Amino acid sequence: MQPGDRVRVERGGVTNEGVLLPSTTRDHLVVKLDGGYNVGVDREAADVEVVESGVREVDPAAETDDDGDATSEITFDEDLPTVSLISTGGTIASTVDYRTGAVTAQFDAEDVLRAVPELAGRANYRGRVVANILSENMEPSIWRDLAAAVAEEVEAGADGVVVMHGTDTMQYSASALSFMLDSPVPVVFTGSQRSADRPSSDNVMNAVCAVEAAKADHAETLVCMHAGPSDDACALHRGTRVRKNHTSRRDAFETVGAAPLGVIDYGAAAEAGADGDAADAAIEWNREPLPRGDDEGTVGVESDLDGDVELVKFTPGMDPAAWDYLDGKDGVVVEGTGLGHVHTDLIPRIEELVEGGTVVAMTSQCLAGRVCDRVYDTGRDLLDAGVVEAGDTLPGTAKVKLMWALANRSDPAEAMGRDLAGELTEESRPWR
Repeated sequence: MQPGDRVRVERGGVTNEGVLLPSTTRDHLVVKLDGGYNVGVDREAADVEVVESGVREVDPAAETDDDGDATSEITFDEDLPTVSLISTGGTIASTVDYRTGAVTAQFDAEDVLRAVPELAGRANYRGRVVANILSENMEPSIWRDLAAAVAEEVEAGADGVVVMHGTDTMQYSASALSFMLDSPVPVVFTGSQRSADRPSSDNVMNAVCAVEAAKADHAETLVCMHAGPSDDACALHRGTRVRKNHTSRRDAFETVGAAPLGVIDYGAAAEAGADGDAADAAIEWNREPLPRGDDEGTVGVESDLDGDVELVKFTPGMDPAAWDYLDGKDGVVVEGTGLGHVHTDLIPRIEELVEGGTVVAMTSQCLAGRVCDRVYDTGRDLLDAGVVEAGDTLPGTAKVKLMWALANRSDPAEAMGRDLAGELTEESRPWR
């Protein structure tokens, strides 16, 4: 019985048939079912029949150490660019633990290359772990650690950085680093909606495109994820303008209010390999990206954050007393309706917050368009109460921006109405 054989495995009255795959442990058989999914079975408890030998050519398992654990070695080529792979957890570099059936995240560069072998030969890789968390557990303190790690990697000579991150809060982290870092090289966030054992996994394509985007000639902080339902292209979204708009689709991420900053062709990216020029040729920019810096070893870092900021969503029927917990906050971002409205009865409550020293910024619940509180009476009353208009800044981005502005700008209210990192598009005004 060898990897590549078609086998029939029976255990506990359940029979599975498929192609035997290499396993990283001696205790479990791994079988690729006809539907594309993998199943792990306890070797000792299973009855195995070889149905047909050598039906598939399967790459041999990674070399193992004395304990039977898979190993790999990263070699450096002076002719290749260096890309730093920074992990915070997430699905993209995950593998299946066939002992439990659960997906487990892998973290160092060797693990990533084992999970996504298509990355080999594209760059020299350095790997480091900033966090090992589910992305819903992301916190501002980890953003600071992540910013410091990116800066250290660039100052140590990395030509680009890929941040592997869970998708649920990736947009917040990308926004945070957009404000915190002035990087001379690309910082590319990527993740995976579906784990590697699923036939529709997006981990390989997203990882390959992210590495090629990190090698290209720009200095943007981007989110790189599937551009559509097919495996043909990844969208490159500016970190402050992106939003996860679907729970499970592979093309869940969208640039709100515009086309993505760029699109990278997967076929061209896959063929690019070590050729840096080919990496640039694979990208079609919809708008001019930030250029790489002249001094690629120097990173501007302003990573202080004021954590005393809340994002609150107005809904009809909301009790003004529900806002009592906002008393004394340094900042509040409001998701208002339409052009930026709340119930009239809430305006005195907001005025009290402003008078108490809280910066209150208004955003909209709408997915596109900008706040304009000069159209209706409610909006004008909000402005009189001291609310700051955040234009078309996305609510989540506005919260991160206000946390950053309170800690790094002398006039955070003024900063909320001004574009700092591509988060706020210029308002179109009629000719006068």
